[in-house]
Amino acid sequence: MALTKGFRTTLMDRARRDAYFRQAMLKEGIDTMLAGDVETGKAILRDYINSAVGFVQLAEATHIPAKSLMRMFGPKGNPRADNLFQVIRHLQTHEGIRLEVGEQRASS
Repeated sequence: MALTKGFRTTLMDRARRDAYFRQAMLKEGIDTMLAGDVETGKAILRDYINSAVGFVQLAEATHIPAKSLMRMFGPKGNPRADNLFQVIRHLQTHEGIRLEVGEQRASS
């Protein structure tokens, strides 16, 4: 289901003014990708990038062209692992956080 323009605007406005919300968006995007829902994870990260950093500034920081970044996080994008991890590293630095992958045992 597509997001309405009003909802997307509200989301972006909140992310611009609320650091905790931005950090939660970043974490949720990465968690969603790790859980196997790459498409949704990319969409969350795309919204995060648009509201927190901007693709032009991210391109300057990562030395990956902005158009390539937009394609990576678009619906048909298939980011290479090295580019994805470089972007994630920069986004963590931008937010002043460090995310870690932890082990969680499946229940029997």
